[in-house]
Amino acid sequence: MIFQQTLGNKVTFSGIGLHTGKTITITLRPAEPGTGIVFHRVDLTPAVSIEAHAQNVVNTRLSTTIGRGEASVSTIEHLMAALYGCGIDNAHVDINGPEVPIMDGSAAPFVSAIVKAGTKESKKPRKYLVIKKPVSVTEGDKKASIIPSRHYKISFDMQFAHPAVMKQQRSLEFSQSSFTDEFAAARTFCFLAEVEMMKAHGLALGGSLDNAVVIGDNGVMNPEGLRFQDEFVRHKILDSVGDLSLTGHRLIGHVKATKSGHDLNHKLVMELLKRPDCYTLIEFTPQAFNAPFNLSLPELAWLEA
Repeated sequence: MIFQQTLGNKVTFSGIGLHTGKTITITLRPAEPGTGIVFHRVDLTPAVSIEAHAQNVVNTRLSTTIGRGEASVSTIEHLMAALYGCGIDNAHVDINGPEVPIMDGSAAPFVSAIVKAGTKESKKPRKYLVIKKPVSVTEGDKKASIIPSRHYKISFDMQFAHPAVMKQQRSLEFSQSSFTDEFAAARTFCFLAEVEMMKAHGLALGGSLDNAVVIGDNGVMNPEGLRFQDEFVRHKILDSVGDLSLTGHRLIGHVKATKSGHDLNHKLVMELLKRPDCYTLIEFTPQAFNAPFNLSLPELAWLEA
């Protein structure tokens, strides 16, 4: 797909905010080409609009939060991953609270809503951000990097000192079907001790076994168990798709992450955007090539498979 897409119709859904515990309603609406994803805090007077872009990120503790002035919207990563994964470049997001509802802890309910709304293709080409040189950020034993590639790919490895998690590794070679079928349903997870600590600080007020995988001393506490054997690393990749979409463009490059999270994902995006020598923005047209992920243009000769 090389042309910008938006929603075919508007769609509305409600759910509990993970941290606020409040019921929040969201309406996704179609937007014109070049709009990007824009959140509108319609509960405020006047309403405040916040573009979903890395430069508007104001907090990365436990989730990704964007803001403008005193207004903010938190926990946007799952919805952003769903929009990116379903090929939506432009949309208005009306929200009547400070937090995107957590739904079931994954991106699957958002994907279902977007599929219900349908898509509408414009005649304006997408801009792809193509990596030319490696960019990386490191904090202790955590690292995130992006290197040149002919595809958009995310490789993630993680490890916790707990027998229920241990070491997990997985890669996503991005396509709409691979994301929606294999990663969108992976749920957020946390340790029981973290839940108790967060609630003591007024956070995770809406958290439950209905919207997160909770890991206790003896393993996963959810009676239904896991959706995937490696659900934890799949969710980390899901989060990365959402966080990295805040470049504002479709990506072509290989992301490699070790123990990364929202904060390091954001720092990777900011490091990349401040180094224009490491990427190029290209509008692909039907005359240029047959498929955006099978690049053969002479000016992209630096790319490796």
